[in-house]
Amino acid sequence: MPLDASKGDGEARRRKPFYRHLYVQVLAAIALGALFGWLAPETAAQDGVKALGDGFVKLIKMAIAPIIFCTVVSGVAHIEDARKVGRVGVKALVYFEIVSTFALALGLLVGNLSQIGAGFAGKPDPQAIAKYTALAEKRGGVDFLLDIIPDSAIGAFAKGDILQVLLFSLLFGFALLTLGERGRALRVIVDDIGRAMFGVIAIVMKAAPIGAFGAMAYTVGKYGSAALLSLAGLIGAFYLTSALFVVIVLGLIARAVGFNIFRFLAYLRDELLIVLGTSSSESALPALMEKLQRLGCSKSVVGLVVPTGYSFNLDGTNIYMTLTTLFIARAMGVELDLTQQATILVVAMLTSKGASGVSGAGFITLAATLSAVDPQLAPGMSLVLGVDKFMSECRALTNFIGNGVAAIVVAHWEGELDRARLAEGLAHKIDPSDVETAVATP
Repeated sequence: MPLDASKGDGEARRRKPFYRHLYVQVLAAIALGALFGWLAPETAAQDGVKALGDGFVKLIKMAIAPIIFCTVVSGVAHIEDARKVGRVGVKALVYFEIVSTFALALGLLVGNLSQIGAGFAGKPDPQAIAKYTALAEKRGGVDFLLDIIPDSAIGAFAKGDILQVLLFSLLFGFALLTLGERGRALRVIVDDIGRAMFGVIAIVMKAAPIGAFGAMAYTVGKYGSAALLSLAGLIGAFYLTSALFVVIVLGLIARAVGFNIFRFLAYLRDELLIVLGTSSSESALPALMEKLQRLGCSKSVVGLVVPTGYSFNLDGTNIYMTLTTLFIARAMGVELDLTQQATILVVAMLTSKGASGVSGAGFITLAATLSAVDPQLAPGMSLVLGVDKFMSECRALTNFIGNGVAAIVVAHWEGELDRARLAEGLAHKIDPSDVETAVATP
């Protein structure tokens, strides 16, 4: 699409009534869902209400694997130098590790300064977290590496495993690249399928307000305000730390690359509200990939960085693990010295890898971290079980924002960031709420 045509379309779309904007509808749905859950908790906690949110997330997830496949295959198949894929991957992983370390360290810093958990009177219930501990024990390094390799290509798509789909897509893209001109027809087909899948997402996104309403109503009705108030200190500290990370750490990174983090957040407002309502960063993954391409990032960089980041760049989960580990330790009367806290940082760096963007995955990684640092802390997970859902929204939001920034940074490093489109997109000259037209940037 020509840039000037897109600009004109954006002006027309911004003149539509405010209530027709997706972010307004989702925000209203979140507020109504919270109110419904508070006023009628027994009704809101029913499985039927929960199904509204779960159903929307499943609708999005059904398209994630095909979108990743088409984006990655098309991006790889269109490049001229096969070494570029490895170069982008290495740069992305280096960036992920550096930024993840900052996230973990910030969680430890805030946890120590605030003395979070000191004087907490709650008592752990070991039976309440038995299933999470059992799952955590299965997260061994070798098992994780083997899990990246699918049993079959169809199985990877059937399970919707992002890393498995990414691995197969890379291999298929390289194979298509070696075909040269003979593979041109197939590349065109893959591109067209990708555009069609983004069209599917555009249709599904119209149901976002319904999904956000159901998920928020169920959360408030199921867990209630009592659990929220009992651990308000931990929740507040976590939200504050995540906000500091986004504004300071990601803000400085964004400034170094040449864009404003607040303008970027405004550009992604629709997706951020959807993530907030559903507690799942995967619910907005396809839209994030499409919008980053509209913002001037090349398709190959977006296709490699974003799916990989969903398993290797979980900034919100990292903050949650270090901060919550300190809370549990102090609440149980266990004071961790500097050596043990350094161990938390290293262990959390490993256990966070492979966690998906699905709600609740952070709690399983917390179980793995506690078991590895000090097994006697594992029963303390039950102290935060009741409010983990209230923190999952913030985890998902921080993870989502971090992956968006990562794609722009790597595109900048690779010289594949269209500065003009970045500036126009963040200035809202390109309508950020338009997910109906996918921009295929080679």
